[in-house]
Amino acid sequence: MTAKPEILLTGPMMPFIEEQLDARFEVHRLAKAEDRDTLIDSIGARVRGIATAGHARVDPALMKRLPKLEIVSNFGVGYDTVDAKWAGEHKIVVTNTPDVLTDEVADTAVALLLMTVRELPQSERYLRAGKWLEKPYPLTATLRDRQIGIVGMGRIGKAIAKRLEAFGLPIAYHSRRPAAGVPWKYYPDLLALARHADVLIVIVPGGPATKNLINAEVLKALGPKGILINIARGAVVDEPALIEALRTKTIYSAGLDVYADEPRVPKALIEMEHVVLLPHVASGSHYTRRAMGQLVVDNLKNWFAGKGPLTPVAETPWPAKR
Repeated sequence: MTAKPEILLTGPMMPFIEEQLDARFEVHRLAKAEDRDTLIDSIGARVRGIATAGHARVDPALMKRLPKLEIVSNFGVGYDTVDAKWAGEHKIVVTNTPDVLTDEVADTAVALLLMTVRELPQSERYLRAGKWLEKPYPLTATLRDRQIGIVGMGRIGKAIAKRLEAFGLPIAYHSRRPAAGVPWKYYPDLLALARHADVLIVIVPGGPATKNLINAEVLKALGPKGILINIARGAVVDEPALIEALRTKTIYSAGLDVYADEPRVPKALIEMEHVVLLPHVASGSHYTRRAMGQLVVDNLKNWFAGKGPLTPVAETPWPAKR
């Protein structure tokens, strides 16, 4: 009987994922180890795959200790906790879970924008506090007179743009290069897009290349009518600069689903009544998370069946160049 391939699970995943992994592989659970270094020392020479959901960094220090490592299967479209560049340079494939969460995240982005511009959470709190009995809720801002700027025009950026286009809103975008086959105006310069837009929706990958991409200068360019929506990664926004911009009314408001040090949200943001804060729930439906989890499993199953990865990331193209 052929031995099961051995894989390392960096942290807990949904039960149905772990059940499938246990059925197909010999799974070593890093989070349950009394001493992680001892576990890695004892199994490192045999581990051929990693399943991870961002609970722990999959960096060169870890991967070097797994000389037979072939694949890292990441739960999530973002994979900034995995050093995919180093992995690719060492013939290790990294996969993520694109497409299956595109619609859910795009829906949430639009909902977060509506919640922010129309002050929907605030007005609900107003009703629950009994204040409607005293007087109507004040009038709010609107989407009707706004220019939408999207930072990042990948799968999710395109899905957000199509939804907002149906609202009759003008769309422009910034990305590293123009996106093929889209009708919206491209701004090669982020500051120029921020000056043009009244709403800036951020949906770019995390990592060093985009750290603090939305900084004080960009927020100043967005201006006092501007609304920032971040549904990407917390590190993409300079959080202290955002807090200062909100405090000084450099921008009008913000709707955030992600933060620099999750789940710790700055007290200054929590205390601001005019911003909308969600606890990183953009893809958080049963349907979508199950599809994401299945793709984590299927990437590993396909790989060890000799069929290659289903969704390799850009840094680890397939077939690999040997």
